[in-house]
Amino acid sequence: MIRYSVLIPFALLAGCSAAEEEAAAPEPVATVRVAPATLGASSNDVVAYGATEAAPGDNQSLVAPAEAVIGTVLAPTGTAVGRGQAVVILRASPATAVAAGKAASDVQVARAALARALRLRADGLVSDADVETARAAAQTANTAAAHLGIGGGGLTLRAPAAGTVQNLNAKPGDQVAAGTTIASIAKPGDLRARISVDPAVAQRIHPGQSIKIQPVNGGAESNVAVVGVDPQIDPTTRLASVFVRVPGSGMGAGTPIRATLSVGATASGITIPYAALLDDGGRSYVFVVKNGVAKSVDVSPGNTSGDRVEILKGLSANDSVVTEGGTALEDGMKVKLAGAGASK
Repeated sequence: MIRYSVLIPFALLAGCSAAEEEAAAPEPVATVRVAPATLGASSNDVVAYGATEAAPGDNQSLVAPAEAVIGTVLAPTGTAVGRGQAVVILRASPATAVAAGKAASDVQVARAALARALRLRADGLVSDADVETARAAAQTANTAAAHLGIGGGGLTLRAPAAGTVQNLNAKPGDQVAAGTTIASIAKPGDLRARISVDPAVAQRIHPGQSIKIQPVNGGAESNVAVVGVDPQIDPTTRLASVFVRVPGSGMGAGTPIRATLSVGATASGITIPYAALLDDGGRSYVFVVKNGVAKSVDVSPGNTSGDRVEILKGLSANDSVVTEGGTALEDGMKVKLAGAGASK
């Protein structure tokens, strides 16, 4: 009994010490960056992407004459080529190789039959009609062999005119059917751009409307006019298309572009940096910092314009919203501003 009575005070003392240490532990403080909510103009601008292409009627196609396998791609999409320059080398597919062998054999047989008919005609043993029949058979065999067009050494598809290679999506090893367009050559001249947009946005765009475009890899921004809207949805992207004319831009066919389309009237209201807007299962909110404490505030976002978003409800002008570090915050957490020595 004496042993336990000695240990109990020590246990109580240790418990008190742990409680004191826990009580003395500092509250967590997060380091964040903030920006003010501002009262200003916002517009319903949509950013979309697309690429330049030759205007209708300015393309010439390179077509596989028979079932073939892509051997070598010498001029990928976007390559400027001269007339007669090699673009793609095709190899005969197994089926075409068999057909080509049979066609070559048929040509030899038909030529031999024509030569025999000519000899017999000279000897008066066959009529002129027999000779013409043999001649027609030889011509048919030659045409069939030429139509295959892919011999043992392959077939080189060359640019029929100077321009830019477009839509060359096949890669070496791909098998293509007879009549497949392998690529197209866009002749120099005015270009148009195809911009992919949400179908709902396409319904709000009209010919003649001015939009801004800029090459994705950098370059001058241009104002161009919409020349057409195709509301038909692409089965792959599920997007519609907006077309603009791009005359004298210095861009070649196949240049990726970024477009800014205005689909609504400009309005005045509270805007914040888009980086401040957070989402939790469809709930939109921001953290507002006041007196060194971050408070979670539900908001109703509106239109976006560039890197800012309109806030329809929940904020007032000059509220300090967290733009960096918000994802690690909890409601009511103390914060310190990045670069500051103490909480504000």
